[in-house]
Amino acid sequence: MALALAAVVMLAPFYWLVCSAFKDRDALMVYMFLPPLSEISEKTINLGNFRELFREKESLAGAVRFYQYILNSLFLASAATIVQLFLSSMGGYALAKYEFRGKRALMLFMLGSMMIPGIILLAPLYEEIYHLGWMDSYLALLVPGSVSVFGMFLFRQAMLGVPDDLIEAGRVDGASEFGIYFWLAMPLVRPMSGAFCLMAFLGSWNSFIAPNVFIQTQAKLTLPVILNLYIGEYAQQYGVFLAGTLLAIVPPAILFFALQKEFVSGLTSGAIKG
Repeated sequence: MALALAAVVMLAPFYWLVCSAFKDRDALMVYMFLPPLSEISEKTINLGNFRELFREKESLAGAVRFYQYILNSLFLASAATIVQLFLSSMGGYALAKYEFRGKRALMLFMLGSMMIPGIILLAPLYEEIYHLGWMDSYLALLVPGSVSVFGMFLFRQAMLGVPDDLIEAGRVDGASEFGIYFWLAMPLVRPMSGAFCLMAFLGSWNSFIAPNVFIQTQAKLTLPVILNLYIGEYAQQYGVFLAGTLLAIVPPAILFFALQKEFVSGLTSGAIKG
C-alpha cells in the first residue's frame, strides 16, 4: 500500500505535465488534469502547443526551429559525457592502482574542491573564458567541466575491485599502461560506466546557468535556456513551455531505460568497494 501511494505521488506531476501539454490556454487555467468528457473537444485538447513550439522563429543567426535547440543539447550532452567518462575513469584508475608521492594530499584537495559551490566560481570562470576568446563557443561549456572530481572518486571505488594480478599479468604480456586501463580495467567496471554516463548526461542536459552566460547567439542556445524564454518577463506561454518540457524529458528517459541495470548495479558496486 505504501509503495502504491508513493508511486501515485511520484507519477502525479508527470501525469499533470502530459495532460497540460495538450491543453489550450483556457483549459490549462481551469482544469488541473483533463477536462470532463463533456468538455473534451478539438478546441480544449489539441497539438497547438507543439505546433507553436516548432514554428519557425527569427534570430540574429537567421530562422531557427525548436529541433535546432534539441540538437544543440544532444551534441553538448553527448560530447560532455564522452569526455568526462574518458578523463574521470582514467583519473579514477590512477588513484586506485598507482602509488605516488602526495597522493593522499591530492585526494584531500580534490575532495575539498567539491565543497566549493559552482556559482562562486562563475565570475573568475567568465573572466578566463573571455580572455581565452571562447565566448559564444561550445568550448566554454565543454572544457571547464571536462573532468568530474565526483566521477573520479566513483571510478576509484570501482577500480579498487579490479584484481592487481590481472593488471600485472597484462604488463607481463607486454600490454601498455593505456591498454591495461582500456582493455582490462574498463570492461570490469562497465556498471559504473553506465551509471556515470547517465549522471553526466543529465548534468549537461539540464545545465542552465553556463549556456545562459557564455552563449550569446540564439541559434546556439540549449533547451533549458530556450524553454525559460516562454515564461519570462515578456511572455507567459505556459502551454508551450510545458509541451517543450515534455519533449525535453524524452532523451534522458530513453537513456535511463537503456542503462537502468548498469545504473543500479554501478551505484551499488561503488558503495561497497574499498
